[in-house]
Amino acid sequence: MKRGWMAGAAVAVAAGVLAGCTGGGTKNMETSDTAKGGGSAPGEAASVKPTEPADFRSTFALDVDTASYSYAGRILRDGARPAPQTVRTEEFVNSFPQGYRRPKGDGFSVSADGARTGAADWSLMRVGLATRNSDPKAPRRPAALTFVLDVSGSMAEPGRLDLVKDALRTAAGQLRGSDSVSLVTFSGDSETVLPMTRLDDGGRAKLRTAVDELEPQSSTNLGAGMKEGYQQAAEHRRSGATNRVVLMSDALANTGQTDAKAILSEVARHRKEQGISLFGVGVGSDYGDALMERLTNKGDGNTVYISTRTEAREVFVNQLPRNIELRARDAKAQVVFDRDAVTDYRLVGYEDRKVADDDFRDDKVDGGEVGPGHTVTALYAVRLKHGATGRAATATVRWQDPDNRKPHEKSHDIATTALTGADLWKGAEVSPYLRLSAVAAYFADALRTGEGGASPGPEPRPTETAAEPLPAAPSLGKLHSEADRLAEEPGLRSAAGLAKNISRAQNTP
Repeated sequence: MKRGWMAGAAVAVAAGVLAGCTGGGTKNMETSDTAKGGGSAPGEAASVKPTEPADFRSTFALDVDTASYSYAGRILRDGARPAPQTVRTEEFVNSFPQGYRRPKGDGFSVSADGARTGAADWSLMRVGLATRNSDPKAPRRPAALTFVLDVSGSMAEPGRLDLVKDALRTAAGQLRGSDSVSLVTFSGDSETVLPMTRLDDGGRAKLRTAVDELEPQSSTNLGAGMKEGYQQAAEHRRSGATNRVVLMSDALANTGQTDAKAILSEVARHRKEQGISLFGVGVGSDYGDALMERLTNKGDGNTVYISTRTEAREVFVNQLPRNIELRARDAKAQVVFDRDAVTDYRLVGYEDRKVADDDFRDDKVDGGEVGPGHTVTALYAVRLKHGATGRAATATVRWQDPDNRKPHEKSHDIATTALTGADLWKGAEVSPYLRLSAVAAYFADALRTGEGGASPGPEPRPTETAAEPLPAAPSLGKLHSEADRLAEEPGLRSAAGLAKNISRAQNTP
């Protein structure tokens, strides 16, 4: 993505968010007119020196992962701060409701809004994509799910295999009789403990029995587990069904094929040849976050993290349709900025989901899978030319129909007035959803840079982030107050948990 200001800005937010809008190019699309803790306080101008981007297009694959925020919450509850490299700002933002309108049919709605940050000419722009919710009573394609379960010795700790078993029991009660399930376990080696089984006619009982018999064993041969799991999924692939591998693990490979490239190659091959996607469910305080994310990226899927039964129920009950059904394949977004209005911009986050600008309409280039009821948000820091009017940018999303692979696009123009009309923190007309996204993004940046925590003592905390900060970063205290206040807004109760995590970070070195 394009980077504009130079690294002298007030310490602030890094990686941001999106998965879902794109723009410019041909007009065969529907278009509608209208989108560190510590550091300077809102309203103060950050000393930033812009440099014009090499071009004015920002392109990336959609991503609906939320694991990074859930994992950070687990680490903060344990009295520590997450490692900076595990903090992905787009996953923080996408963990919260966004309030976007939903499309009436398949595909996406595209929305945009924004506000001034307080730094000279810099605005925050939110681009949002949303898919239609799933009707739990409506017919859907059957699912063929191969669960690949980590039963290694490390999974014996509380909150690992016990949580996986509880989640599977929950899933057994939520899946339909027309769905099929297989269980593959791995430790020192791999084993299929339940061949692909329809859940009607006694299959549900067989699944529960197999789950009850799971016990932790020895080492972690993740490579063997993935190979066996994909072989099962390929052998029992159902035409007209959603075929998916579900990996449930702490992703700490230590035996057999531990080379990530080889495992990733196997995953990518099956995704390409059989269309089998990968859904990752991470567990454990000691968790291989980087490997799990790389696996699901290669597997054209997404990742969540669970550490409590409440979170497991959310994934396997409330969010089950979006995790097993599809609304779009290979979805990508592109935002094209108007040179007459914009001098500089930066996409916040999505560092590992970049797509070459010219590959936006190349349907052979992988995008991301999106299910029903998903929302994807991209935050941009945008510097407008003084007195700029008219269009600031066009956001476009491109995706393929999950059944016939026919490509579709939808676009949305963002006017300069949408970015300059109000102050992010003070404007009465600013959407509370935009403010919540900003709080989550600034908080992620503070964790990435190590800012705003309790005194670390004589050894300063390293700042391991290559991402540039957002302008005019509020203090963690200000972010905590904003999250607390937003929790009183209708539909934003989840902001209370964000406020607690910010408070924990303030008191943690």
